[in-house]
Amino acid sequence: MTLDGQKGTNPREGIETRELGLRLPFHVKMIYLDHAATTPLHPQVLEAMLPYFSEKFYNPSSSYSLAQEVHRAVEESRVIVADILGCQSSEVIFTSGGTESDNTALKGLAFANQKQGNHIITSSIEHHAVIETCRQLESFGFDVTYLPVDVYGRVGIEEVKEAINERTILVSIMLANNEVGTIQDIAGISEVVRDYASLQRRQIMFHTDAVQCAGALDLNVGKLGVDMLSLSSHKFYGPKGTGVLYLRGGAPFSSQQRGGTHEIERRAGTENVPGIVGTAAALKLAEEHRESNSTYCRELRDYLIEGIQSSIKRVHLNGHPQERLPNNANFSFESVEGGSISFSLDMAGVAVSSGSACASASPEPSHVLHAMGIPDPIANSSVRFTLGAENTRGEIDYVLSILPGIISELREMSHSSISPLTNNT
Repeated sequence: MTLDGQKGTNPREGIETRELGLRLPFHVKMIYLDHAATTPLHPQVLEAMLPYFSEKFYNPSSSYSLAQEVHRAVEESRVIVADILGCQSSEVIFTSGGTESDNTALKGLAFANQKQGNHIITSSIEHHAVIETCRQLESFGFDVTYLPVDVYGRVGIEEVKEAINERTILVSIMLANNEVGTIQDIAGISEVVRDYASLQRRQIMFHTDAVQCAGALDLNVGKLGVDMLSLSSHKFYGPKGTGVLYLRGGAPFSSQQRGGTHEIERRAGTENVPGIVGTAAALKLAEEHRESNSTYCRELRDYLIEGIQSSIKRVHLNGHPQERLPNNANFSFESVEGGSISFSLDMAGVAVSSGSACASASPEPSHVLHAMGIPDPIANSSVRFTLGAENTRGEIDYVLSILPGIISELREMSHSSISPLTNNT
């Protein structure tokens, strides 16, 4: 089914477009509501990157003048990122993305501090880049506590207080969840960690995965009270394959990538100059338009939530009703598989996700929803809608016009596929 009821037509045709900090010069063929998975490259970001693919291709580590011009571009990008994070430029490490940033933060700090202790605290709803890294560290003798969450996906401060002990060297709690959008009280949790560390007269490092938060939340590391913070460029209209790790100056750290003096000897390897320049440009745009775009997405998200809840029965909003990312709406539709819903929407010209992009191929229920106490049948019926600044009310109207029919049809199919019980006595 399409907007005008004609097979093969574009569902975006006739829908009002919007310009608010993001104007896409190309025609998106679908209604794209999966911005938590990735975002399109902003045209201004592409423009900033292009010279470093061609006439400014030089290795920034070389000593001649043309290469040093490229080196200056890398360092200028580092300053831009540092200004937004509220840190020193020397505390910014460019990586290949959020996964590397998370891995590097946890392993780099754990191995550097293992003589001080072996206990790590994280939450049960972290991204797999954190969860799987913690499991790997367990194989090296580290002891990991996976904190529970409440029904909204929030980590309790009291749970942190109970878990922390004299062997704790590292705490990693994400700023906002990638599946349900719940925002954590990172400033409050980090204060608990700092107070305990002060009483023990030693360091306990605090890391937050903020990959979903650029352009939505304040990333000032001082206000958050964190020692490390991870970002991924393609989540905020930047290029794929580039990320950021903030590492507080003086923090004990063991480099995980050796072979050169790049990134102040914290990550060896020739710099991805176009990606770095693009990351800085994208983060700057995201911060400049953060308030207006967040307000716009929040209003559009609430319109979507109200429309779904008022038109479809047996539907559950997952995550905190207020303390959630402004663009995130995660629903469970009883008696329907989330994958079937996303497939049907895809056929109707709407792109959504039935889970996080990194785990959508897994047949297992979402570990996030499971940790929130949601029964597996309900968890398996979840669909994540994540909006962007380029989405419009007209697009949401289209989704609301087709989704009730899709759910109804899938429920009927599910019901008819169940054979009635017969009495053979």
